[in-house]
Amino acid sequence: MTAGRCTAALLAAVLVCGLTCASTAAAEEAITEEYESISNANEHVQAQDDYARSQKRREITEHDDDQNEPPPSSSSSSSSSSSSSSSPPSKDYFKEELVIRPLSSGDIYASFQFQTRWDTDFFAPGKKVSHYRLFPKSLGQLMSKFSVREMHVSFTQGYWRTMQWGQPFLPAPPGAELWVWFQDSVADVDGAWKELTNVLSGIFCASLNFIDSTNTVEPTASFKPLGVGNVTHQRFLRYAVLPREIVCTENLTPWKKLLPCGSKAGLAVLMKSEKLFHSSFLSLAVHIRPVCQDWGCKGTAWELRQTVNVVFDLHTTGQGKREWSFFKMFSRTLTEACPLATSSKVYIDVTDNPQGELFELNPAAPSLTQAVVLGDRRTYAVYDLMASGTFGLLRSLNVLLRWKTPGSVDMLRPLLHGERYVAGYGLQTGEIHTLIYNNHPYRAFPVLLLDIVPWYLRLYIHTLTVTSKSRENKPSYIHYQPSKDRLRPHLLEMLIQLPPNSVTEVTVQFERALLKWTEYTPDPNHGFYVGSSVISALVPSVVAMDTSYTLEHPLFSTFFPCKEESSYFVRVYTEPLLVNLPTPDFSMPYNVICLTCTVVAVGYGSLYNLLTRTFQVEEPSPGVVKRLANMIRYLRGVPLL
Repeated sequence: MTAGRCTAALLAAVLVCGLTCASTAAAEEAITEEYESISNANEHVQAQDDYARSQKRREITEHDDDQNEPPPSSSSSSSSSSSSSSSPPSKDYFKEELVIRPLSSGDIYASFQFQTRWDTDFFAPGKKVSHYRLFPKSLGQLMSKFSVREMHVSFTQGYWRTMQWGQPFLPAPPGAELWVWFQDSVADVDGAWKELTNVLSGIFCASLNFIDSTNTVEPTASFKPLGVGNVTHQRFLRYAVLPREIVCTENLTPWKKLLPCGSKAGLAVLMKSEKLFHSSFLSLAVHIRPVCQDWGCKGTAWELRQTVNVVFDLHTTGQGKREWSFFKMFSRTLTEACPLATSSKVYIDVTDNPQGELFELNPAAPSLTQAVVLGDRRTYAVYDLMASGTFGLLRSLNVLLRWKTPGSVDMLRPLLHGERYVAGYGLQTGEIHTLIYNNHPYRAFPVLLLDIVPWYLRLYIHTLTVTSKSRENKPSYIHYQPSKDRLRPHLLEMLIQLPPNSVTEVTVQFERALLKWTEYTPDPNHGFYVGSSVISALVPSVVAMDTSYTLEHPLFSTFFPCKEESSYFVRVYTEPLLVNLPTPDFSMPYNVICLTCTVVAVGYGSLYNLLTRTFQVEEPSPGVVKRLANMIRYLRGVPLL
């Protein structure tokens, strides 16, 4: 892959999740693409070209710095002896980080991130990868077999409360979410998608095999590629969500087995299922994407990023809100870093405690660092697990935060927030209301809204209304794909301009369908889930963003990198909906069966007895005197009476 091809790939990537610095550039292009094409603003197009060139220079700097990392002691090599002799062995790297942030609600937000990068190309002509060192073999074989370009899967328990906790480092909707980009060489994308979901269901012990055409869509503007490559046509993209999926230890155990050290060493030892699942929010995610191998982008490397985001409510667990430690949260302490890791660090957010007036850390942090995350400059205390002095004489690290004053943690109000609910009465019609909040006092910005509605909620698209400040807000771009009964869901994408300090409401009416009795769930009266709406936007930043990149930047800051000094990419998920459908009384068949069986048993039983029973006349038994006389007559040989 040449440098020019890498530049073209960065220009083609749009609206991405924001895992790396290239993702925000793609996100900005996605949000503005349709809006600019409609308005035909040539000056914006020229600005985009200049911006893309700056992104390329940024990408070159990033990968040039990556090449300066110390390589591990050993590395994987290709299975082919000829290729091994002609090319050096592939290098792989592993990093792990833990970020802890006290929330304004008194809860504790902990984010684990594990990054594995392998300088190899699964799809190189004539190359077959057979030897794996740090990269999981199960995922590598899956990528090769199904020609997967990118894969992003998450399992989430609970709902992220944006107004109470702020924005997460990596958002995810409740339930299971999966979106995959396939190679342009795949002829039957639907067939590969079906087989892939079944394989992933076995790998993660999840219900991903329930993904079919009724809950799969092909977004046109959302979820564009994250990494390098020229595959941008929507027919190679598949997106699906299972809002009812339950996350349990059966998902956590195979997730931990994908790590190079498993749960035996490093930060993963803190992932005790008893504690993780006794929390307010838990999200497991796996992201795989291709990245440039060097500054010239002459080769492709694969990046695997595994994340765990958890929110502990220490008040409900009886541990108190104002004091916490590793042992209180996880019932374990850190004893060593993963031996295969090139970097292992713990970050604790101390932005609201610059001089130590509110709380103190024990042991004290050896160093401090700053990073711009989600448009805000934050200060973090850093514990490097690779340093020998971090664990002390006890060879154990148990960071304790002790509050000095009953002060509270200030939270920056999220500039973008979304809500969703169902209105109406009865079981025939209703309305879906989506509220999008722009809390910026003077800046307006566009957002891309993605709605996926099941086929059994028949949308009346002519009733679609978008209002801001009691006035009509006409979307700049609308893409609607109607549903087909029992075949595919509704797909609605809109580009909406949000006025400053406003609430934009999107309303659409629907009619409930009557399902067949075999299509109801085992608990139909509980209701049917509708997946979350997805809101993607470039939000104006409250601080000046630093566009320079160094290796000292933590991994979590690369989810929302600083490609532009005035805005950052963010994705917001609304609540899933729980809709009641017309449901028959499933107890009636039971009642009818009981009544019918009773009538049959009584009526038919009596008639059968009358037809088959025989009657005989029996003489009454003789009395005692007569029997005694017969006995005497019998002894005397006289005939009986």
